[in-house]
Amino acid sequence: MSEFNKQTKLLSTSENDLQTAAKIFKNGGLVCIPTETVYGLGANALNEEAVKNIFKAKGRAGDNPLIVHISKFDDIKPLVKNISKKAEILAQSFWPGPLTMIFEKSNIIPDAVTCGMDTVAIRMPSHPVARKIIEKSGLPIAAPSANISGGVSPVTAEHCFADLKGRVDGVVDGGECEVGLESTVILMVGDKPRLLRPGFVTAEQICEKIGEIIIDDAILNPIGKGQKVLSPGMKYKHYSPSAKVIIIDADDEKYYSYVNQAEGENIFALCYDEDVAHINKKCLTLGRHNDNKSAANRLFYNLHQFDLLGAKTVFARLPKTDGVGLAVVNRLLRSAGFEVIKL
Repeated sequence: MSEFNKQTKLLSTSENDLQTAAKIFKNGGLVCIPTETVYGLGANALNEEAVKNIFKAKGRAGDNPLIVHISKFDDIKPLVKNISKKAEILAQSFWPGPLTMIFEKSNIIPDAVTCGMDTVAIRMPSHPVARKIIEKSGLPIAAPSANISGGVSPVTAEHCFADLKGRVDGVVDGGECEVGLESTVILMVGDKPRLLRPGFVTAEQICEKIGEIIIDDAILNPIGKGQKVLSPGMKYKHYSPSAKVIIIDADDEKYYSYVNQAEGENIFALCYDEDVAHINKKCLTLGRHNDNKSAANRLFYNLHQFDLLGAKTVFARLPKTDGVGLAVVNRLLRSAGFEVIKL
């Protein structure tokens, strides 16, 4: 497309290149940066035009709010109106790290960041490269995942380049992301905190720190038509490879039988290490059956691999929803457009 003709620079993690990335942000440009969760497509969160360019580059719907990234706790103070005691406890416990908290926004946050809502999502990434770039820029950085909207979130710089070359000014190659799933998102406005998107910081860990929270229905169910969302990743079909992903909710034998009898071209299974010996199709695995952290780390990488391998149909096992498993199930459901076969 003629409107996307940027000369996208591949930047290293050298001090000079990190300074270049920071300068691009200061000048209103777009840079893909590594975080511990996934790569983010960043822009100066206080520059409305720059933020609008994130939406254009991704093809992102205008009612899907962004997360603002900071490098230290004091950076949050000009961005929000109120920080509750519970929010302070969560920040002390999980920042820097893969937790996003939603607050009432201050007047300096442009409407483009929040899609016109009066709340803003904030997080402090733990990835040292992300933190350095944010610090060098002296700016809060708005950054959704660095991919075309609806596709699989990127966990390597190569994934960013494949989607966004020509659409962004730079991509910083910080290696493969450690966590591999987007951050946990919790709403800190109102009487009781509400979990909107599960992630590597689990509901159980949060409850240990601040007591009872509400688990939003949209985590495991489609969002209602016309309903506003406060967090990214709630409303639209996300994380989808070119292949059709179908989730199978079944015990071992029924899952094996269903996949083994399936007919068609380039069928794959997304399963566990223990399943491979029982399946006659090509398999990519999420690790061992009870290792939810491994499943979280491998999910997006494997969804990208299915595209590279030419998969047409992927039959995925439905993980359990305890701990980090809730985040894996949440992403899988959206990847499959909530298509689940229960056997």
